[in-house]
Amino acid sequence: MQETFIEIKSLDADARGVGHLENEDGTPGKVIFVEDALPGERVSYEVKRKKKNWESGRMVTLQRASSMRVEARCEHFGYCGGCSMQHLEPTAQVAIKQRTLEDNLWHLSKVKAGNIMRPLQGPTWGYRFRARLSVRHVEKKGTVLVGFHERASSYVADIRYCHILPPHLGGMLMPLRELVGSLSIYNQMPQIEVAVGEETTALVLRIMAPLSAKDEELVKAFADEWGIQWWLQPKGPDTVYPFYPLDQELYYTLPEFGVRMPFKPTDFTQVNHQINRVLVHKALRLLEVQKDERVADLFCGLGNFTLPLATQAREVVGIEGSTTLTTRALENAKANGLAEKTTFYTRNLFEVTAADLVALGRFDRMLVDPPRDGAIALALALAELRESGQTAFLPKRIVYVSCSPSTLARDAGILVHRAGYVMQKAGVVNMFPHTSHVESIGVFELPEGDAA
Repeated sequence: MQETFIEIKSLDADARGVGHLENEDGTPGKVIFVEDALPGERVSYEVKRKKKNWESGRMVTLQRASSMRVEARCEHFGYCGGCSMQHLEPTAQVAIKQRTLEDNLWHLSKVKAGNIMRPLQGPTWGYRFRARLSVRHVEKKGTVLVGFHERASSYVADIRYCHILPPHLGGMLMPLRELVGSLSIYNQMPQIEVAVGEETTALVLRIMAPLSAKDEELVKAFADEWGIQWWLQPKGPDTVYPFYPLDQELYYTLPEFGVRMPFKPTDFTQVNHQINRVLVHKALRLLEVQKDERVADLFCGLGNFTLPLATQAREVVGIEGSTTLTTRALENAKANGLAEKTTFYTRNLFEVTAADLVALGRFDRMLVDPPRDGAIALALALAELRESGQTAFLPKRIVYVSCSPSTLARDAGILVHRAGYVMQKAGVVNMFPHTSHVESIGVFELPEGDAA
């Protein structure tokens, strides 16, 4: 059978190469998505999925390689779904993520940032301090698998070492497999959550049945041997509790601001602690908070930005949708001596209105760090303030930290075209090297003379 070759022009959001079949007249035809192919390459592919206007497949022959192609460090690359870009030189990964951000801003919302900032980068290996490892007993193989899912599959990949986890965790996968296989509930443990703090590495066992006395002995012996702390989760995330040893605390620090942040292993914290420090520093510099100002931190979580902001502003108001989180954020503020400068409210920010913003009072500046769904309700509320003439309640500067370039672009379009902001700056944050995940940051400011 004759191979069909195509030229790869770009990468899509899943890091697949994108090319086109040619029509008879030589014009671009059906779109083809090819796993592991890079821009500038000429490849043949095996079709895995076929639709009227597009096909997706796996690269079979690499006829012409990109100068950006490198040999993947991990022997499981291409099979394990944990990474999708190990075959691409790290600086090229960042450049492509930057282009993805710019393309989303322009094509989705016709917004261009006045300045594209230098990307924020950090370690490219051993960076992942948070992970959810799937556990599966495979009867046919007579073994337990612990790791990430196979690429585009519900099956757990048979991996023996992970290079994006810290080395002490990357080398723990095989011992974990042996441990789980030795427990009486080996087939009732669907996942192990991993969280690394400054001094403690916590592993959360999701258990569908109680551990036996013998299981407890084995689990405790493993903790002693590998220097980790076990937590147990019998039901939902709220049921998690420390099991052994009990004399350890999970926390991370932001030394620049003198902040110490305790957290639970199931809490949302950034996976990359080194980059988180850089991100907090950069976000606060971009916000340019003054000592006499009142600042809002929306989607504040445990206070990752709130507490550093409180070291610089007159007052910081942190808002989050969970009472559990706002309660713990206040506890963290008290523990860091910042309670007098912080206030926390529980509000559903996915339904926030202009009236809600007015009720909260005027903010000089605003930091927004939403989940993947973005902050469209907030953007629309700010637009309504503009359109109803209540411009005194518009913060003069907004720093928006995003984990989705498409929702950032959508919200940027509303902020720029309806709320009257100018997007001064934008840039990417390489929080997840070797993956297609794009973390980014944008700066919005009211034009001079328009701020209250």
